[in-house]
Amino acid sequence: MKYKFIYFTLSGAFLLLSIFSLIKWKMRLGVDFTGGAVINYSFSKVTDSALISDTFKKVGIEDTSISSSDQKHFTIKTDALTVDTKNKIDEELKNVDSEIQELRYEVVGPAIGPELIQKTVYALLISASLILFWVAYQFKNLKYGLAATLATIHDSLVLLGSFSLLGHFLGVEIDFIFVTAVLTILSFSVHDTIVVFDRIREVKKKTYGDISEISDTAITQTMTRSINNSFTIIFMLVALVLLGGETTKWFAVALLIGTISGTYSSPFVAVPLLVIFDKGNLRFKLKKN
Repeated sequence: MKYKFIYFTLSGAFLLLSIFSLIKWKMRLGVDFTGGAVINYSFSKVTDSALISDTFKKVGIEDTSISSSDQKHFTIKTDALTVDTKNKIDEELKNVDSEIQELRYEVVGPAIGPELIQKTVYALLISASLILFWVAYQFKNLKYGLAATLATIHDSLVLLGSFSLLGHFLGVEIDFIFVTAVLTILSFSVHDTIVVFDRIREVKKKTYGDISEISDTAITQTMTRSINNSFTIIFMLVALVLLGGETTKWFAVALLIGTISGTYSSPFVAVPLLVIFDKGNLRFKLKKN
């Protein structure tokens, strides 16, 4: 724990970068938030995405997001389309490839966007609050809950900032699946933190040393287990990113970033915060039943 301020400096740098990106560039919202259309096309031959973009521009659609995993299967996200515009697009694309197939056409109404944003904020607030009070209740001390909650907020900001940067430089949009990834990472992060906290509690029962020494011992005893657990998840997510389809790629990337951040934050953010709270005599104890 004598290097805790180095850990905080590293975390602070990532947090500042994330906050800067969120303020300056915000996040590219997908059609789940803004409303619009999502179309999946399958071409019989390799096709340039620029050609598809030009096809949409021919019928007056300028703002499109086009992604592909193999230059044959494309996902196009754009503003809501009228029936006539959609028919014109299909006709133009058939001139490009007469054997083109439409795999999916989905329209999301603009009214869903604000409602989804509101529910997302509520879900994050409720999750963080429940984590705070549940951890505090289980360990009979509010400082455990505060440390765990701040660590999960750290992971959430790093993930949001990462996707803000990806959105600015690579055009990655966030959708409802991304919200699922954020909530999943919250649970993973606090799970790893609770394992370390529980070992700290067990070590404290056996020794009466300084909280820093107890924390170092607890982290040493749980580090191998945490790393092995995290790497099994990371290997699977890397495979999904490299070999999975376009629809799951960025979901897997979000989980990968969150898993790495959560593995780091448990021993190097949550535990140092607990040590600082303890040494600062922040006595937030809950009465035992």
